[in-house]
Amino acid sequence: MNLEMSRKAWVLDTETKGTGAHVEPLRDAKQREPEKGLSLTRFNAPPRPEKQPARRQPRRFKVVDVLGNRVLAEGVGAGGAIEALEQLRSVHDARVFVWDASVERWRLLTLAETRTLWGFRAPAASATATPTDPDG
Repeated sequence: MNLEMSRKAWVLDTETKGTGAHVEPLRDAKQREPEKGLSLTRFNAPPRPEKQPARRQPRRFKVVDVLGNRVLAEGVGAGGAIEALEQLRSVHDARVFVWDASVERWRLLTLAETRTLWGFRAPAASATATPTDPDG
């Protein structure tokens, strides 16, 4: 390869309509006619309907006493569910459900979720009373 050929400036021509690009010397590329500009078509999305966000309804709970197999509260808010839980001795004595409006069914809360509600109960009177010292 001679030195003069290696010093040529080359151009990568990509105007080949899907058959691939080829490389040509710069002076040959200057003699060609300029490329046409792309014609662009802009599509506008249809306007979105103005939709009011649905108001979130308060959660409704159902509390079931497992030992007595009786419903303690149904369709109550969180406060009513907590009051119903105050009647029970242990978190394991209750099954708490929440109404899922999307499928129109009661969904059983997980044990962790039930424990969270259980933690909001008022402490029992016997647990808050301080033991008296008979010798004191």
